[in-house]
Amino acid sequence: MALAVFVILVLAAASTGAIFKPGPWYERLDKPSWTPPNIAFPIVWSILYVMIAAAGSLVWREAGWSLPIILWGAQLILNAAWSWLFFGRRRMDLALMEVSVLWLAIAGFIVTSWSVSSTASLLFVPYLVWVSIAAALNRSVLNRNPHAQSHAA
Repeated sequence: MALAVFVILVLAAASTGAIFKPGPWYERLDKPSWTPPNIAFPIVWSILYVMIAAAGSLVWREAGWSLPIILWGAQLILNAAWSWLFFGRRRMDLALMEVSVLWLAIAGFIVTSWSVSSTASLLFVPYLVWVSIAAALNRSVLNRNPHAQSHAA
């Protein structure tokens, strides 16, 4: 039952990626040569979302409401907000700040969940690697396209 709840929560967060898609605006941006191909994003995120749900469920079963679960929830909210900031609001600068906080929440989960479930902790390592790449890409795209973002509040 716990796994089903975590899957539903992850699907809800993942839906922002379906709502706020890259689209023509993103396609026109100058991106670095190391940008992953478009097909990589849905494949990688699908795998990561399964791992995120499993990790949350494992920690919940062992520790219930705890610091790792709070960090798990925080990273999920931050994860959902990034697509809205970057693609929806076209605020690459705010998305970069936000993804930095997301990175810290993921790292915090890895550290704090280790004593509860080393498996859950390890399930988050590829997520941290992918978010590190995403943050570097966010920064590079922002630097290459400083006037391509919206400055509306």
